[in-house]
Amino acid sequence: MRVSRMRASRMRLASMLLSAALLAATGVAATAQQYPDKPIKLIVPQAAGSATDNVARVLAMELSREINQTIVVENRPGGAFVIGLDAVAKSAPDGYTLGIGNIGGMTIAPNMVAKLPFDPVNDFQPVALVTVGHLMLAASPKLEVKSVGELIALAKAQPGKLTNASSASGSPGHVGGELFKYMSGTNILHVPYKGGAAAINDLIAGRVDIMFESLNSIAPHARSGTVRPLGVSGAKRSGGFPDVPTIAEAGVPGYLAPTWSGLIAPAGTPRPIVDKLNAAVNRALRSKVFTDRSALIGDDIGGGTPEEFHALIRTELAKWSDVVKRSGAKLE
Repeated sequence: MRVSRMRASRMRLASMLLSAALLAATGVAATAQQYPDKPIKLIVPQAAGSATDNVARVLAMELSREINQTIVVENRPGGAFVIGLDAVAKSAPDGYTLGIGNIGGMTIAPNMVAKLPFDPVNDFQPVALVTVGHLMLAASPKLEVKSVGELIALAKAQPGKLTNASSASGSPGHVGGELFKYMSGTNILHVPYKGGAAAINDLIAGRVDIMFESLNSIAPHARSGTVRPLGVSGAKRSGGFPDVPTIAEAGVPGYLAPTWSGLIAPAGTPRPIVDKLNAAVNRALRSKVFTDRSALIGDDIGGGTPEEFHALIRTELAKWSDVVKRSGAKLE
């Protein structure tokens, strides 16, 4: 008799748990069907006008059309991308706060910041890769070099005298420059700025000698001739600059430092919402605005699944860990 009552009790408990699970699943599905029913905030961990911000604003415009909802871009720069990304990680996982996760914030800064307030792998839900691009190695027009080979020769003849500007310590340009110095055997002084615009202005004026900077920011200056393009950092030449060699083919075999950025959400965001956003991003990336922008700048369009973006983040974390350790660069 007692055994029968125990079995009945267990069955009732199992039934209750199953009902609760079904109700929860139904609730998530209903939420996903209604999503989004209010404006979405898109946090950018860099200043307005930066390369990451430029990508975010084009994405916000095209994605808002796909999901028929307003997307408000909010810039939260500072701390080598940490301030903005931490705000995303600590937001409610409901799909109404998203972020732009880029190579600098997701895979470089985590290897340089001593006390990171988030886990780049476990505290975010990758949604979709948006762009894959290049850093451009550009020289001041006042520097008497016209190729990567000439730059290396000059740097070796004058160790420690040439200067390499970057948009910030811990930025892709900073660490891309460190990788270049290591692989080319040169000694070039890093000069960090608070933003790419100021660094580019000083490059144009000749106050610094070279810069590794995203095509998003430096492409117009390279086209106008106010800076001299020497090479690009990807595995193949940029479609926007077909006459500019890769740094690998121009004198540093094996050099590879592509840039990328994508849409992320807080960990725990319901999968139906993630899937809905992923599908919308992939449609947005096929729009004329994105394809025209890609052709003009020379970056590649991203896309793909959340799992593919997640795998990229994990791979890049390991790669840049080695580069940062060799450079000795640290951020407090």
